[in-house]
Amino acid sequence: MARDKKTLVVGVIGSDCHAVGLRILDHAFEQAGFNVVNIGVLSPQEDFINAAIETNAAAICVSSLYGQGELDVQGMRDKMNEAGLDDVLLYIGGNVVVGKQDFDEVKKRFYDMGFNQCYPPGTSPETTIKDLKHDLNITD
Repeated sequence: MARDKKTLVVGVIGSDCHAVGLRILDHAFEQAGFNVVNIGVLSPQEDFINAAIETNAAAICVSSLYGQGELDVQGMRDKMNEAGLDDVLLYIGGNVVVGKQDFDEVKKRFYDMGFNQCYPPGTSPETTIKDLKHDLNITD
């Protein structure tokens, strides 16, 4: 069954409760024409995966601002593959690591974990929307 390429699952992973940025992303994605399934804050990996299964989502967008994102997403792509979501895009953005680190190195670590995109703090929603539309082959 083909995925609904306009459906995205968004949420804040782990013990992170930063809701404002998530609301901004939710609104921006909806304005761009996506169907947004917002699972909220303090969300474990399984909530993202279950929501993607239930809604036939084409992408999961993980937000993390408290610096522990790298730890919170360990093994997430493997769990997605086991659940039959190997064709679902996996994006992450925010303050995903502790301390100042070279972001090219950070991005490589996330790509090595199976993420399709990794965004630094301050990335505009428009950048993510552009990438989603490109990666999902959506033409306006």
